[in-house]
Amino acid sequence: DKPLLADYAVWGAITAYTKSHSLLANLKDLEKFTAWMNRMDQRQECKDAIERVDKALKDAQETIAAEAAALAAEKAKLGSVVEVPTIEGSDPETDPLDAFKNVLAAQLSTLIDVDIKILYDALEAPRASENGHIALSVPRLRLKGAPAAIAADIVAKFQLNDYVLSTKADGPFVNFFLNHIKLADSLFHKIYDTKEKWGCNQSGGNKKVIVEFSSPNIAKPFHAGHLRSTIIGSFVRNILQANGYDTLSMNYLGDWGKQYGLLAVGFERYGSEEKLLEDPIKHLFDVYVRINADAKENEAVHDEARAYFKKMEEGDEAALKIWSRFRDLSIVKYKDIYARLNIAFDVYSGESQVTDGMDRALKMLHEKNLLTESDGALIIDLTKYKLGICVVQKKDGTTLYITRDIGAALERYEKFGFEHMYYIVASQQDLHLKQLFKILELLGFDWAKKVTHLNFGMVGGMSTRKGTVVFLEDILEETRDAMHEVMKKNEHKYAQIEEPLEVADNIGISAIMIQDASARRIKNYDFDWKRMFSFEGDTGPYLQYAHARLCSIERKTEMEVNPKADLRHLGDSRAAGDLITMIARYPQIVRETIRSFEPVNIVGYAMKLSHNVSQALESMYVMGAEKEVAEARLFMYWSARITLGNAMRLLNLKPQERM
Repeated sequence: DKPLLADYAVWGAITAYTKSHSLLANLKDLEKFTAWMNRMDQRQECKDAIERVDKALKDAQETIAAEAAALAAEKAKLGSVVEVPTIEGSDPETDPLDAFKNVLAAQLSTLIDVDIKILYDALEAPRASENGHIALSVPRLRLKGAPAAIAADIVAKFQLNDYVLSTKADGPFVNFFLNHIKLADSLFHKIYDTKEKWGCNQSGGNKKVIVEFSSPNIAKPFHAGHLRSTIIGSFVRNILQANGYDTLSMNYLGDWGKQYGLLAVGFERYGSEEKLLEDPIKHLFDVYVRINADAKENEAVHDEARAYFKKMEEGDEAALKIWSRFRDLSIVKYKDIYARLNIAFDVYSGESQVTDGMDRALKMLHEKNLLTESDGALIIDLTKYKLGICVVQKKDGTTLYITRDIGAALERYEKFGFEHMYYIVASQQDLHLKQLFKILELLGFDWAKKVTHLNFGMVGGMSTRKGTVVFLEDILEETRDAMHEVMKKNEHKYAQIEEPLEVADNIGISAIMIQDASARRIKNYDFDWKRMFSFEGDTGPYLQYAHARLCSIERKTEMEVNPKADLRHLGDSRAAGDLITMIARYPQIVRETIRSFEPVNIVGYAMKLSHNVSQALESMYVMGAEKEVAEARLFMYWSARITLGNAMRLLNLKPQERM
């Protein structure tokens, strides 16, 4: 009976019965029967395995169904999921916060009749964190009707989604509270993948840009004005690089002119080979001061200087050899100072190196009939442009700054074909640069519109605390020593620092740079020694302390940053949301700063980020927390450290890991 024989248990009974009743006639039949039974055993094992797989599959399906139901329920609470659209000017690939702004703009465009790009541009950071993470400024939409009423209507119609958890009307603003866990997930992984490149973009398209800055005069002190040009110029170069431009930083030294004739005459009288090799800048300055004093008493000294410089312009080998030595020794010393400031140049140029361009420029000025003779000198009359009279050649045939600057600009464009060139020079030179640009325009150069003067105000009170004259190196020495004394007050931390003098030097330089960068570029400001050394308030030492504190968290936990950390363990605390959103704003700050080239924008951002870190650390500790919670928080603080360090490097600071 087939149904009966199909039951394995029945076959077992048959086997036992046949054995006991000798139903198998011989051994051969028994062997066949045993082989057949073995096959039946294998079939049963397969059947058992299939049943186990079926059960596991069923369990998995039930689990998936349960998770899907939970996810569906969560999505039902949040609203519909919105795909990220593409909007001109946004960069969601490098800026995770832009993805949220794009979603918001797209959804808002379905509620009000406004172009999506205008909506995107109207989304901004709220003035206070309690007002949400992104705010829509209704007045910027230029709609008819009361902005407050429009804001309330938008809130009433807005459908929540997995990007936006809640909305709130606040007068003419609509405040959006984001899903900061979703933001953190894309944000932290973007930072983990890009690290030191986090915040950068390629909007510049690798176009060539020249930034001329610092440009001290040989034989004169590297003073506060040069320091401002150096700090601002290096920042301009850095922010251009961060926005995808191919930059060339140029130090255009003041290394030509009658003053070098004066210096050569002075060195013949007062020079010392030993002092020159020891500190060329200071010794040449001392010589220059002494010979200037002589010149005030004796006009013949000026005649000697003019004659010497004329020999230089005529190519006299002996005169040029002495000048070249002064120049080369000074550049070596300058490079040491720049290295200490964490600043480097791609090119060291100078007025002396543009003779060919200068000669061609004079020839072109003649051909364009732009030159007029006046008392034996050659001038360009720019009075109809309200730029006065510009002398380009003295009556003795020697040239001036403007002549050499015209030649330099001509040679730079021919050599580098720049998309833009920036001159980082004090506002005292506004007229000079306006004259230069107008002359380039009158010469018919199309690229004249590609040159820009980024000016800045002056620094007051930047002498040593003893009131002595202003050599930058003296300022750096004094700040280092003062900061070293502050550090030694904490004996425990001081003992853990491997190179305390180097750290003190870096913190002191940070103090100088942040005090300078905290002022608007065009504003004059007074150098404040007392404020500079403070670890409280918005100072350089405070920024360094914030970075070192984040490094200390990573050291003390002895945990590796886990990019697979479950960020849901960050919870819904406001401190976490504020810190995550502040980290996310960094790429936008980098993009926006290129419009103004204001270092204070990055300084302000770095300070706010440091404050957010401090607030989060009050309640969201890593040490002692459960593993999953600790991993999520460590990933957040690590991302904050990378962001803060990148912002500090834009400002030419060396982020400290211990202090």
